[in-house]
Amino acid sequence: MIVDQEIENKEIAKQYKELLRISYQSLNDSDKKMIRLAFDTAVEAHSNQRRKSGEAYVFHPISVAKIVANQIGLDATSISAALLHDVIEDTPIKRLMGNTVAKIVSGLTKISSLKKDKDISLQAENFRKMLLTLNDDIRVIIIKIADRLHNMQTMDSMPEYKQVKIASETLYIYAPLAHRIGLYNIKIELEDLSLKYTEPKRYYSIKEKVDQSLEAQNNYITSFSKFISHELKKERLKYQIKGRSKSIYSIHKKMLAQNVSIEQIYDKFAIRIVYDCQRAKEKFIAWKIYSIITDHFTPNPTRLRDWISAPKSNGYEALHITVMGPMNKWVEVQIRSSRMHEIAEKGYAAHHKYKQGEQKDIGIESWLNRLQEVLENNTGNAVDFVEDFKLNLYAKEIFVFTPNGDLKSLPQGATALDFAFSIHSEIGKKTRGVRVNERLVPLSKELKSGDQIEVITSESKKISKNWLDFVITSRARSIIKSSLNDEKKERAEEGKEILRRKLKQLKITITEKTIQSMLRFFKFNSSQDLYYRVGIGALDNKKLKKFASAYNNSLLNFFKKRIRSKSTQKIITNNEINENFDKLVFGKEKKAMAHSFAICCNPIPGDNVFGFITINEGIKVHNKDCPNTIVLQSNYAYRIIPAKWVDSSSEEYSAVLKLSGIDTRGLVNEVTRMISNNSNVNINKINFDSNDQFFTGLIHVSVQNIDILNKLVKNLSRVNGIDKIVRE
Repeated sequence: MIVDQEIENKEIAKQYKELLRISYQSLNDSDKKMIRLAFDTAVEAHSNQRRKSGEAYVFHPISVAKIVANQIGLDATSISAALLHDVIEDTPIKRLMGNTVAKIVSGLTKISSLKKDKDISLQAENFRKMLLTLNDDIRVIIIKIADRLHNMQTMDSMPEYKQVKIASETLYIYAPLAHRIGLYNIKIELEDLSLKYTEPKRYYSIKEKVDQSLEAQNNYITSFSKFISHELKKERLKYQIKGRSKSIYSIHKKMLAQNVSIEQIYDKFAIRIVYDCQRAKEKFIAWKIYSIITDHFTPNPTRLRDWISAPKSNGYEALHITVMGPMNKWVEVQIRSSRMHEIAEKGYAAHHKYKQGEQKDIGIESWLNRLQEVLENNTGNAVDFVEDFKLNLYAKEIFVFTPNGDLKSLPQGATALDFAFSIHSEIGKKTRGVRVNERLVPLSKELKSGDQIEVITSESKKISKNWLDFVITSRARSIIKSSLNDEKKERAEEGKEILRRKLKQLKITITEKTIQSMLRFFKFNSSQDLYYRVGIGALDNKKLKKFASAYNNSLLNFFKKRIRSKSTQKIITNNEINENFDKLVFGKEKKAMAHSFAICCNPIPGDNVFGFITINEGIKVHNKDCPNTIVLQSNYAYRIIPAKWVDSSSEEYSAVLKLSGIDTRGLVNEVTRMISNNSNVNINKINFDSNDQFFTGLIHVSVQNIDILNKLVKNLSRVNGIDKIVRE
């Protein structure tokens, strides 16, 4: 590739000037000097580097710095750190730029140097280590999110498998983090770009429909504004009425959740009213605008969201209402002041701009403190940790009160025990009972906004394993798991010594081979499980004698051979595959391989699928729409193999259809008759329930492929009374 160095240098200089021009924060001479020094250092450090696309590498840190400066709105220190985020460690950043910039760059370097292991995925563990940098300086993660955004914007030159891996990883952790920090616009762009690479056909199909509807959307906003503008002007308010299209990714998620086409989704955009006023009058003006809107349009009382009186824990403030708008369409209206709008757009940076006196960032610092404790307490499986953490990132919130009247936010669905752990880990561990609104309730009681909660503790109380069944917060789960694990380790240590003595009496010496034989014989997953069962008395002398007999008489070896023989019978060779039949083939070579179907998504012929190589169960086949797809692609990309259906006729596959609608006379007979008349469909099980003229039904059928199932769904949808059919 031939590069005109003079033109490239001019473009680099132009990008630098634009970086200063678009900065959200006002920059003084000292700030500009710092940024210039960081810029010159980055240009020199990357002078001989180029990206996959062929452009000079320095354009990447400049672009990241522009995102940090404008879209996120951080200060000169952050802009400088973003320019230097990929500079090698031996550059004297501390001497040139000072301690703060050096510390942020060091945190970013640690994240970049996290290694990937080809045999055991360390991705989730890497995320946990990355999250540990949050409490050092939250700007480390914010700049990393900006870095990921620019990488996602420039992925076209990468091979497809890398695009899918990086996009899945982005959906798995970076988009949820951006959401939690309050970077909504960046979160939306990350999600949309991720969908572009994980499911390009779906992405471009939705994008085309959204683009086509923009004119109709603008016309609707004009129609809506016509009704209320006169009233708003009468109040002498300075305001803007804008439309906000629902993101491509959120439309995609809604289509999946409701099993509908894009044409059947009616709330594809929201109307936003942004008003100017003094800080002290914000709440008063918001409710005045609410009153004006509801005078003209009927509100849906179940869809009122007041995040002005009780802001979200990431600081988001707004009043959301849903009204029956022009043309009898439900439309969401978001009411927020200019300050609230800026915080919603810029997140963390705008908190600092509007912080007054000793006021702390709303929710951010307490969230960081809770997160740090969760990270320090969690010693369990890293993937489980990230999954628990993500659940809490996206959860809707409720607001409850302590006995002293202090307000606390918890995820929707949180229980009384979650509340106890949110107060303090030691209080949670010693919880004996809970009073909600002065009444004793079970620890599993789900809390509601407005509840006042008192925790009763006891020094003698111990954590129970079944507590994991009724807590949902990552904080509570990690503390419970950590405590149980500590107890299990103690029992396992005792059990190991007990086992050694008991096996010695049976004339068996503990060796690695002996332990492996015992694990197979008793079907335990690890030596700790084995020792623990001995420690609690679950493996008594009678069971150990059975093992000893099998071990000494070589029956265990026979058992192994028998298992191996059964496994061999299940292997499908290429010679057994008849091309006239519908079979799954795997990899680029399109080989037939032994496999089973994942129960989480139950794929059938015709579905878009992939294979996942498990540790103990061979290849599991998953539907590409499976809820676990993103987790698998992000954490275990090297264990995923392409899979494809080549034909179908002889085998049958199970599917479950969920029907609902208005109960009409003879409906069940009509449904069963229609299925029975189709020779390619067998009914395995059918169940219908009716309540107040509304029915739900579950039909378990066997079909040969997806086309037959789709045809059945199409025919059933014509039956009078059936409103909706969803494949479970």
